[in-house]
Amino acid sequence: MSPPAGVNAQLRQLIHYHLDNGFLDNALFLAGRLHALEPRNADAAHLLALCNLRMGRYKAAFDYSRSKGLQSQHLGCAYVFAQACLGLERYDLGAQALEKARGLWAGRNHWNKHSETSRRHVPDAAACYCMLGKLYAAHGDTKKAIDYYVEALKINSFMWDAFTGLCDIGAVVRPQNVFKITPDMLASISHTVTNGHATQPAPAQESADTRNPFVSTPDIDPFNPSVRPGGDVGLNLGGSNLLSKLNGSNLGTNGLNASSTYRDLETPIANGQNFRDEDVMMGEGGGPVKNEQGTDAILAPGRKALHAFNGTEDPPRMRPITSRTRTKTVSENTEQTDIPRPIYQNGHKRTVSGHSTHQTQTSHSQAPDPTAAPPRRSVRLLNSIIQPRPSSRNLAPGSVRDPDAKERRELRKVKATGTKGKTGTTSTVGRVVSGNRKPYGEMTESTKQEPRPASAAALTAVPPRMAPPAETVREQDAVEWLLDLLLRIGSGYRHLSRYESTKALEAFATVPAAQRETPWVLAQVGKAYYERAMYADAEKIFQKIREKAPSYMEHMEVYSNTLWQLKDEVALGHLAHTLMDQDRLSPQAWCALGNASSLDRQHDDAVKCFARATQLDPKFAYAFTLQGHEHMANEEFDKAMATYRNAIGADNRHYNGWYGLGNVYERMGKFDVAEKHYRAAMQINPNNAMIMVRIGLVLDRMKKPEAALMQFDAAVKLDPRSIMARFRKAQILLRLNASEEALKELLYLKDAAPDDPNIHFLLGRCYKKLRDRTMAIRHLTIAMNLDPKSHGVIKEVMESIDQDDDGGWSSEDER
Repeated sequence: MSPPAGVNAQLRQLIHYHLDNGFLDNALFLAGRLHALEPRNADAAHLLALCNLRMGRYKAAFDYSRSKGLQSQHLGCAYVFAQACLGLERYDLGAQALEKARGLWAGRNHWNKHSETSRRHVPDAAACYCMLGKLYAAHGDTKKAIDYYVEALKINSFMWDAFTGLCDIGAVVRPQNVFKITPDMLASISHTVTNGHATQPAPAQESADTRNPFVSTPDIDPFNPSVRPGGDVGLNLGGSNLLSKLNGSNLGTNGLNASSTYRDLETPIANGQNFRDEDVMMGEGGGPVKNEQGTDAILAPGRKALHAFNGTEDPPRMRPITSRTRTKTVSENTEQTDIPRPIYQNGHKRTVSGHSTHQTQTSHSQAPDPTAAPPRRSVRLLNSIIQPRPSSRNLAPGSVRDPDAKERRELRKVKATGTKGKTGTTSTVGRVVSGNRKPYGEMTESTKQEPRPASAAALTAVPPRMAPPAETVREQDAVEWLLDLLLRIGSGYRHLSRYESTKALEAFATVPAAQRETPWVLAQVGKAYYERAMYADAEKIFQKIREKAPSYMEHMEVYSNTLWQLKDEVALGHLAHTLMDQDRLSPQAWCALGNASSLDRQHDDAVKCFARATQLDPKFAYAFTLQGHEHMANEEFDKAMATYRNAIGADNRHYNGWYGLGNVYERMGKFDVAEKHYRAAMQINPNNAMIMVRIGLVLDRMKKPEAALMQFDAAVKLDPRSIMARFRKAQILLRLNASEEALKELLYLKDAAPDDPNIHFLLGRCYKKLRDRTMAIRHLTIAMNLDPKSHGVIKEVMESIDQDDDGGWSSEDER
């Protein structure tokens, strides 16, 4: 049993219906039926692969789109294949498919073309460039990834993924050069095409009010046939037959050379192939109506009333018409209307039935116009659409044979008359009523051969080049506001990706309050506070997120780390159990549970939790790092080294992994190797004072105190609040016999951390060097009271208070 002709089109419509409404199982089932009917059709393979991709079945999407995608037969298949390759970590194969299909997507730009009634199921150039950037970034080719991300942003400034991708791989990005309105965007907003000094109205999208909601069935619309002639630009632009006939007189512009005039228009071809019905449904085929109001006013022939004064013919003996004709040819749905005429306005006597006595049998034998509107109830209006008897004196032989030519000429007259608002003085023969079209008035051979120049009134009908319309200005203002918002948020994200936390906080402070209070922006602010070691402020920000959006899961691992640093066991335990209840398959929940176990000193349980997080997301680099920290707590250096390397493999710019490897080598006594890994971490994050402190400690243990002092001093300048940096700097200064400078640092630390026994112990040693016996005993006593376990060491120093210090305070004495 062979299916009817319309089954395939109906299946496509149903598949898109279920995809748009979230019924992925239904869409997949119907896509299988379509693929069975058309096993070699690229569109059927694309829909089947797309349904599998939406359901997360990357392997099935890979298989169904592989043949058409790798052979560049279908752009949608190539794009779905690339997305599946990204999910399956086959990055080079996906990039190869998109590169081979470049001819299908190069030059496409769908910005400002998506709406509730117009969709594109195939990507444009910006989307393909962004996908290529993702593939090459995951593959490790940073240079190509940067190039493709930049190309995507050049086409579409709203490609946020491309911007964040550039920031994440460490590229130098200037947001002020990214989030700005481009000339292409201005052209798309204003719908104008500028060629040299001439500016023509460019095709604009149909508004939602006038668009036919049943565009998926174009065969029932006489003004939009599914098969469109290539030479008729009026049809290709979605115009009606009436407008296409109007434009048909100028074959040089509206015929075969239309592509030279409308360079920026996308040819309604699906994926570079033949035109298909589904493209009309998604807006590719049903283009805008060409508006030629200005050109018609200039090129309109002379009106018969003006021509009558040349003396070549007598004025018609008719009643003067006092009503003004108003015509509109904006879109195919707009009817052309006249003010109703009174009885006997055309000078003909009516019979009882309402028909004109001058009506001939010839007019009855003519076929009705297929584009004519249905007859009105009024017999007078019905009679006006029937062809009147032409004048035998002025009727040219060619006018009967070519009714379309008369139709074009007369409508130009009516349009020019309507736009100028003049009172008509010509014959009423062939008036347009309610959008019906019939052959109109006559024109002599001399008029055909020598068209008169446009009158001054016609020239004034050209719209002046003044300020753009209010809608264009409003849309441009909206785009500029959005770009400014992205610039503010993007500046903060860029600073945060470079670990410039202070500048990031300043940038996020400029974001409007309503946008700043959203979970994503608050999470970035919390991360900035966390990077600055301002854990109390970070905890407040994340708590606000939990109050505003309890289901928000992103960046919750940073919140759990913040609570771990604050040693808040109750809050951390509550967060872990809440996240687990919300989503047991999220790596953030398992990280929070692991941090809670770590704070409870259950390191083995913490290792299991972090390992589970890495299983759920193998690219979750921070879970590998936290797992390495727990192995370090258990002194399992080999396992810790493996997990830190996994973290770097998941994200090469994850500085915590490099820091962890340096810590492992430092604990193993390989100080030179540890220094290299610490410096690799500092190259990624040059604004972290703790990394500089670790480098200084390694240099001190390598017997390089001067170089270590430089690192500690740089850390203090970078973060004056860093207690560790000042404490290590005071240690080195005391060893180098710079007791006065060491005393300044220790006095600052005493006020910043009065309950730290290490600070009081070092302060007592410093006063001992300065021969201040009283202050030395005082601070050594405070240190003993704060840390009774160190009673023996402190008592030994107190007993030798009157002896010269051997200079021996070094980092080896760290508690």
